[in-house]
Amino acid sequence: MEGDEEFMKYRSPLVSRYASKEMAFNFSDKKKFTTWRKLWILLAKAEKELGLPITDAQIQEMETHAEDIDFTMAAEQERKLRHDVMAHVHTFAHCCPSAAPIIHLGATSCYVGDNTDLIMLRDGFDILLPKLARVIDRLAEFADKYKDLPTLGFTHYQPAQLTTVGKRACLWLQDLAMDMRNLQRARDDLRFRGVKGTTGTQASFLQLFQGDHDKVEELDRKVTEMAGFRKAYLVTGQTYSRKVDVDCLSSLASLGSTVHKICTDIRLLANLKEIEEPFEKEQIGSSAMPYKRNPMRAERCCSLARHLVALMADPLQTASVQWLERTLDDSANRRISLPESFLTADIVLSTLQNITEGLVVYPKVIERHIRHELPFMATENIIMAMVQAGGNRQDCHEKIRVLSQEAAAVVKQEGGDNDLLARVQRDPYFTPILGQLDALLDPSTFIGRAPQQVTRFLSEEIRPLLEPFKSKMDLRIELEL
Repeated sequence: MEGDEEFMKYRSPLVSRYASKEMAFNFSDKKKFTTWRKLWILLAKAEKELGLPITDAQIQEMETHAEDIDFTMAAEQERKLRHDVMAHVHTFAHCCPSAAPIIHLGATSCYVGDNTDLIMLRDGFDILLPKLARVIDRLAEFADKYKDLPTLGFTHYQPAQLTTVGKRACLWLQDLAMDMRNLQRARDDLRFRGVKGTTGTQASFLQLFQGDHDKVEELDRKVTEMAGFRKAYLVTGQTYSRKVDVDCLSSLASLGSTVHKICTDIRLLANLKEIEEPFEKEQIGSSAMPYKRNPMRAERCCSLARHLVALMADPLQTASVQWLERTLDDSANRRISLPESFLTADIVLSTLQNITEGLVVYPKVIERHIRHELPFMATENIIMAMVQAGGNRQDCHEKIRVLSQEAAAVVKQEGGDNDLLARVQRDPYFTPILGQLDALLDPSTFIGRAPQQVTRFLSEEIRPLLEPFKSKMDLRIELEL
């Protein structure tokens, strides 16, 4: 049927199913090739300002046609020439006949290719950073709200000393704050490749300017500044160092590991029915088991975060095999790994924001789990109270040991509830402290300084981190399932 052609070929789900419009556009052909044309315009403007015979009319003609790309002609040219940059030079020249002689003047393919990649990387970070800031903001609100709510801590996924729901969220926040700093640093460290020529020596531009080194350096500075960068790399081969890609994608892979850990924790807590991600009114958890409320958003984050972490291998391998001034075996790989890393990071952050905006906490379930384990954890407190009431520490320890093992047998072998407290209450030995048992078993006395740690952490480390993004905090995510 008409219109079905689109479904007869593979489409990346990163774009067709998940990614935001702004990130999908950032790595689109439309942005890529219009950026190429804008870079050719910037080069022509700078060359004209520095004395090369380029006219205002030629530049005006190029600017008029910066956006109207004939993609069909470009594809035909590339099939014929087997060179993507020259295909677009010819396509641009076709609609700019007077400017045709000066398009790409003195440049190599990497002038448009690499500089455009750097612009896309920079703009990609600018899309991701506010999204990460919103995730941190939502989790900070959650941590503050539940900073006093005791909950079982887990080490080795076995019940351990109590913490609070808010303090646990701060463990997630600390990792996300590290990611925020990593992404911001990677973004700020990006430089422009600038105008460097075929092997990075600027020989073609030195020839254009008849040996005037100062003009070549000024050309590089002008184009860099007009492209929105503060600095250019002082030395390059034909390409900018592929270590730059390693630096950028490592920050995204590290974010992926953080998101995977957070969402795994949420999935584990969902199994305990202590915390759940948002669940739509008409959402179906299972086609066979209608009662199920599966944590599908957290599962999606984990699934895509694994892909984000795995993509890190590509730039590492690519950087390691770039021979001398460059080899072209970087190209096909980078066409996949660079966009996919940013698209995947974009998706997991949007999904995680949706999760953090609607996390549901079940305090009664948490309280029941605490009651089940707390008698064992309170044994040291009971011993200390007995000693203060005049008892012998060793005798009390033996009494508690025996009663604890009996209670543990009821839990593990009979499937019953933890009845250690009832056993203590029935034993005449503990009569001196029976009136203290409720206080000794108050969960709030087992959480240490967790609430105070949350308050200080949010105040000193999280809120200042979010300050630059205050104007972008209001956007909420309605996830398209």
